[in-house]
Amino acid sequence: MKPDSATAGTPAVSFRDVTVVRGGISILSEISANVPLGGNTAIIGPNGAGKTTLLLALLGQAGFTGEILFNGNPVRSRIGYVPQRFAFDRGMPVSVMEFLVMGIQRKPLWLGIGKRHQEKALELLSAVQAEGLSGLQLGSLSGGEMQRVLLALALEQEPELLVLDEPSAGVDIKGGKVFCELLEDLSRRWGFTQLMVSHDLATVTHHATHVICLNRKVVAEGPPSAVLSADVLKSLFGIHMGVVDSSHIAGGEKGGGNTCSGEGGEDA
Repeated sequence: MKPDSATAGTPAVSFRDVTVVRGGISILSEISANVPLGGNTAIIGPNGAGKTTLLLALLGQAGFTGEILFNGNPVRSRIGYVPQRFAFDRGMPVSVMEFLVMGIQRKPLWLGIGKRHQEKALELLSAVQAEGLSGLQLGSLSGGEMQRVLLALALEQEPELLVLDEPSAGVDIKGGKVFCELLEDLSRRWGFTQLMVSHDLATVTHHATHVICLNRKVVAEGPPSAVLSADVLKSLFGIHMGVVDSSHIAGGEKGGGNTCSGEGGEDA
């Protein structure tokens, strides 16, 4: 969504003193951070830091105290969500086309797919460069193919905010790079703001425009060149972690170099 005179300079999302407590245990403590409008914000932190919990609070799927504002007000924006994992029965006889239309078509799928819905699904698959998947069974897809289908499903909402939980999980390095480049192109063309959780600091270094460093509370926030420093990463992940090659981010460069990458896994 492009900012108008009323929203210019207003963050797409503002977390204000967001706290999540489960079973008497604090998962997130007084989180205050912003997601700049039109940018690509990454949330990074160790396993158990509460990254996914913050997304669930944003999506209205986890209770919290505090306040989450969208474009300066409490009315939730249109949100598209790409989960880290999508659990389903791989033996279920459902095609990619059927999967994309089952949430919007009123008549039962066994009566056929309406032309309008079919055209919309093909348009979305084309947008994520996955036209050839429409007739395949959902259970036959690779991790990267499933990721694109879930992205197409998220775009079906015509989102103002696209939320992704570990977009590189289960995808090889080359596939992850291609997916991030696709997201950048879609963001330019569709105008949505991106918010992603990532363990992959290479992805964050090369593609994020804003970073929130989280470990149950906000450790640091700002552009990658400002917050992905050795001191911040040591504070966030511990001394056993590698450090980002600062020569590749100090000036905001997006090319070359290797970075440390935390292992993927369950997050609170």
